[in-house]
Amino acid sequence: MKVVTPSRILFLMLALVLALVVAPATLAQDDDIQIGFVVHVVGNPFIQQIVEGAQAAADDLGVELLVGGPAGGDADAQLQAAQDFVAAGADGIAASVPGESMANGLNEIIDSGIPVVQFNLLSTSVNAPYVGERSVESGRILGSMVLDAIGGVEATGKVIIGNCFPGFPVLENRSTGVQEALAAAPGIEILGPFDVAVDSVENYSRWEAQYAANPDALALIGLCAPDVESLGALNEANGDAFVAGGYDLTEGNLLAIQEGHAFVTIGQSPFLQGYLPVVMLVDSIRNGTPLPVGFADSGTQIVTADSVDMGNGLPSVSFDELLAMSSDPAATAEFYTPWSDCITGAASPWSCVLEPIENEGM
Repeated sequence: MKVVTPSRILFLMLALVLALVVAPATLAQDDDIQIGFVVHVVGNPFIQQIVEGAQAAADDLGVELLVGGPAGGDADAQLQAAQDFVAAGADGIAASVPGESMANGLNEIIDSGIPVVQFNLLSTSVNAPYVGERSVESGRILGSMVLDAIGGVEATGKVIIGNCFPGFPVLENRSTGVQEALAAAPGIEILGPFDVAVDSVENYSRWEAQYAANPDALALIGLCAPDVESLGALNEANGDAFVAGGYDLTEGNLLAIQEGHAFVTIGQSPFLQGYLPVVMLVDSIRNGTPLPVGFADSGTQIVTADSVDMGNGLPSVSFDELLAMSSDPAATAEFYTPWSDCITGAASPWSCVLEPIENEGM
């Protein structure tokens, strides 16, 4: 299935703007710049893909990337990591924002003259741009695909939804979109969303408990990076009795799809979520470019065993090529080179992709 996403339209608009711009590149200079890159789960395979995108940008632009953060989504610990980077001399901060308790501290950093960009998890209370998916719409896409797989609008039965971080706005938005799509079938009973935890071992255990309590469920849908891999293993252990769907293009998730134990996984372009914030920060630091509040859509990628849509105007890629890239940062960076060159090829071209911040939840 070929889906035309808003990000594809934005990419084409950006390409048109760049075709009219003749200003020389202003980002690739040899400056001593440090970017603090603060994540909410250090070591998570999906988060690592974002970090790899940020490192690619740092390499392309000749700056130093400093990566830190907590192990399990502690917003206060993450804010402390950002503040520690600033105290150590970081020139800019990129951070996911898993809790409102980070907002005042990040705004104080901004007020001090140090630019900040948000990625992956958003607080609208932070006075900084955000790079991430169009979250409600991605949930609608996922819910619609799962619904089609279990019988469409005539389907009757239970669907279980799991959320590894209840309360996170982006994840709650995904849940809203999934439930909107499932509501097209009046016979579907939605169970959850249940807290399924982010730790991979705990994640599997909680999904196992939910399925044990509802062995007649038609589908299990996760909203977070660990879910598809866990659901694939659970489905395999139970004779592939349900449809499994969720998020992110990690190697484990793609293997679950390839082996037939999960049906669909939705990507959110982690490379872009890492790369673009670094570009924006370096442009701001070197050129004084303002960083207004706004939303840059990283795009929605849709992957099944039979179909791969990478969005963002990127070339077609086979499932096997995508699987190889999931564990190969260099190959991923090479794949994204046309996009990267476009973003860094003229004075502040990234500004063309900013939308109103409220569009993230459309």
